[in-house]
Amino acid sequence: MTHSLYISTTEAGSGKALASLGIIDLILRQTTRVHFFRPVIQTKNKRDEDIELILTYFGLNQTYEESFGLSSQEVNELLGQHQASIALEQIIAKFKRLEQRGDFILCEGSDYLGEGAAFEFNLNQEFARNLGCPILILGRADNRTPEATLRPIQMAVDAYRQHNCQVMGIVLNRASPDQVVTLKAALKTRYGEDGYLLAVIPSDPRLGSPRVRDIADQLQAEVLYGHTHLDNLVPHFLVAAMQMQHALSWLKDNSLVITPGDRGDIIVGMLQAHQSTKYPQLAGLLLSTGLKPDPAIATLIEGLPDPLPILSVKTDTYTTASLVKEVRSSLIPEDKEKISLSIRAFDDHVDLREFKQQISTIQVQGITPKMFTYNLLKQASTEPRHIVLPEGTDPRILKAAAVLTSRGIVKLTLLGQRAKIEQVIKQQRIELDLNALSILYPPESSRLEHYAQTLHQLRQHKGITLEAAHDYLMDVSYFGTMMVYEGDADAMVSGAVHTTQHTVRPALQIIKAKPGFSIVSSVFLMCLEDRVLVYGDCAVNPNPTAAELAEIAITSADTAQSFGIEPRVALLSYSSGDSGQGDDVDKVRQATQIAQARRPDLLLEGPMQYDAAVNPQVAAQKLPGSIVAGRATVLVFPDLNTGNNTYKAVQRETGAIAIGPILQGLKKPVNDLSRGCTVEDVINTVAITAIQAQTLSS
Repeated sequence: MTHSLYISTTEAGSGKALASLGIIDLILRQTTRVHFFRPVIQTKNKRDEDIELILTYFGLNQTYEESFGLSSQEVNELLGQHQASIALEQIIAKFKRLEQRGDFILCEGSDYLGEGAAFEFNLNQEFARNLGCPILILGRADNRTPEATLRPIQMAVDAYRQHNCQVMGIVLNRASPDQVVTLKAALKTRYGEDGYLLAVIPSDPRLGSPRVRDIADQLQAEVLYGHTHLDNLVPHFLVAAMQMQHALSWLKDNSLVITPGDRGDIIVGMLQAHQSTKYPQLAGLLLSTGLKPDPAIATLIEGLPDPLPILSVKTDTYTTASLVKEVRSSLIPEDKEKISLSIRAFDDHVDLREFKQQISTIQVQGITPKMFTYNLLKQASTEPRHIVLPEGTDPRILKAAAVLTSRGIVKLTLLGQRAKIEQVIKQQRIELDLNALSILYPPESSRLEHYAQTLHQLRQHKGITLEAAHDYLMDVSYFGTMMVYEGDADAMVSGAVHTTQHTVRPALQIIKAKPGFSIVSSVFLMCLEDRVLVYGDCAVNPNPTAAELAEIAITSADTAQSFGIEPRVALLSYSSGDSGQGDDVDKVRQATQIAQARRPDLLLEGPMQYDAAVNPQVAAQKLPGSIVAGRATVLVFPDLNTGNNTYKAVQRETGAIAIGPILQGLKKPVNDLSRGCTVEDVINTVAITAIQAQTLSS
């Protein structure tokens, strides 16, 4: 299993680079298969500083382009088009590609440099939740009271809890050295019982000081002289508006002196002071108001063997000083001293043993719908199966086909006339490469006669003549089903324009149930906000017997397993355990006993009520000691009436995505679409069907 961690800050300037350096350095002591990822970077026009720092300094085995999801501009454009899901899908896809190659991946959240800090925090919640990463909350503690320091931390903890995100720890950075003990005590008092990693890192003036280069970049200053000394640290700055003899008394080591560009006396005097052994060394000069040194002074400076950095900006002196005060310190790969200080600060003030233990043991609970659907598509694409789509002229089918073929998820055959399909593609402006799939028109198929003979042999006991078989095969549902039966396709998905009965009946008549199965049943994959549950049977069997219900439970568990959901099966009724009596609950009790006898390897219990199955608090009261109650992932309903109404109620009231019905128990996969399906529904159902085909072939 690949371990991951998401660094989320509460505001700008919290010191993400320090934390990232410390964490990567720590993990590299255990494995070299480490990666770094940022879901969103500020811009693609300039390389992200933190990515550049981490990749270059540690020499990680990944490219710059692999190290981020999208730019802020790309995210905002997609959000403006109401396509947030596409943004998430693209970020998840890049994250997953890195995750597959390593043992640990560190994600670093937003910078909070724009105007929408609250919006950025919400995005971080979505990213962390959908990437399945535990969260390290990083806050800043400089120039504020302990109460003011902890306030944004508490807001972040509350917000992540509400979004079902797993918080691993809290680190306060840039704390005043005299407040470290107080802040540690405050963290322990408030969060000591939550099991979080807690740490306070004191400020270090050497880390907080910007370089002259940072000031030049962030003020968009012109560098006039001293290009070779732009990495000078600037712990202090001085506005020199007084006469030279007074300004000298205010100088400190490594000061940046700010003065108007026409103050030749200050410029020359400061250059002399820098050369003198009696005055502090300077970091540089920053000339305001857009004025440049007089030509005579410029000539003097050019004659110096190694001049100080001298920068020029167009803003007035007061504005310039205010802007310098807000300049953020940054780390570059060449700044080995600052990097070493950062790693040492992390090592010295974070309990490394506890950190490693938390990383290795913490389990992120549940899975988001986006992560689940991503996993479906990824799993389907590992061994692409051949799927036939009988409704080849429906725009939704064609749009889904464009996605499925371009991503290499499956191999496709569309049924329909090529001319009509091409017409719909043109009218709908669908970017579908027809050379990437097959098109068959049943009346003109070279396999038509063979299919007719086979169908006649299979159904002649029901009075189907050879002529009638030809007529049946003009129906795309029958033709597609025969393709699957004969092995010309691995599976079929239909129902976008046909009824469920129209899609399913040919499969029941021709493909039939697998050996050892008495019935064909169905499940819905219910994608809730923080997990995916399996509901069965909500679509096919009106009133199954106890034996049939046991079979549905076993088949549903196997279906869940094939989609990466650990099966914990609850057979539902109106009472839990032995509390209820009556024919209905007795049927569920008997079904549970049959299923447990047939599959003792499964975590399977019943009867139990829905709330006891999914809610740990209710489960503790009604079924203490149960290994399924409160944690069930597969919910088996006693009859179609209960199951169908429940799935629709949950879908309507919670906004859950319901994928299905997915048929199970057939010899080969056939699945039904809703006539109100979306393009995304088609894509997901095709992926699920392909995975079923993979499972059957293995």
